[in-house]
Amino acid sequence: MNSEKTEVSPSEANACPLCGAQHSRKDIDAALKTCPSCGYHYRMEPNERLLYLPDPGSFEEFSAGMSSINPIDLAGYEEKLSEAAVKAQMKDAVITGTCSIEGRPAILGLMSFKFMGGSMGSVVGEKVCRAMLMGIDRKLPVIMYTTSGGARMQEGIFSLLQMAKTSSAAAELDKAGIPFFIVLCDPTTGGVTASFAMLADITIAEPGALIGFAGPRVIEGTIRQTLPEGFQRAEFQRDKGFVDLIVTRQEQKKILARLIDLHREYT
Repeated sequence: MNSEKTEVSPSEANACPLCGAQHSRKDIDAALKTCPSCGYHYRMEPNERLLYLPDPGSFEEFSAGMSSINPIDLAGYEEKLSEAAVKAQMKDAVITGTCSIEGRPAILGLMSFKFMGGSMGSVVGEKVCRAMLMGIDRKLPVIMYTTSGGARMQEGIFSLLQMAKTSSAAAELDKAGIPFFIVLCDPTTGGVTASFAMLADITIAEPGALIGFAGPRVIEGTIRQTLPEGFQRAEFQRDKGFVDLIVTRQEQKKILARLIDLHREYT
């Protein structure tokens, strides 16, 4: 799979960008925003994941009132936040809550790429940390679905601090023996990859997801070498040991429930 492949929304395409098969938007949505022919995974937003992942009616959001401010008084940042909130229908780039998955209680966090590219600013970092700390307090497994371009440059050093903050919270989860599962979605890059997204007990990826720190063009320009085909895609990362499992959306709920059971048996 080409690492330079550009994401195409099913609402904008007449054919699958991977195999070329023609399918209606209804059929793609019924297949959890995947191609019914080849399984290509289109990007998915939190409100769409909440329809298939938690048990019906079980998701209860917390930290819902948090929204970003402009800590370094960057011109135009408030306007960008307002535009992003309308586009993503969220107050920031992550939603967190309690839920059950096939009857197993858990803490769930879902990131939105529509909100400023899923960038991690102060609010995202705080909500992720609160989710992890709640997992410790309630002795519940923590599941985070990540999709991000990295730290939010509009918040300067405050966004970079979230890398250390979320990594510290992940270490506390580990110390407490609370299971932590990450599902890497397309794309997961930058400061999110360089912090909590790579600190889980089990790291899952969706098929074809772009996973890395810097982009392929930046890396090629730095090392002055041509990268291998599929570099930074989920399958390549699994083969190199950075990802434990690649799981389709149709199987995610079952696999997560099984992982919760397995970790509960040994904690």
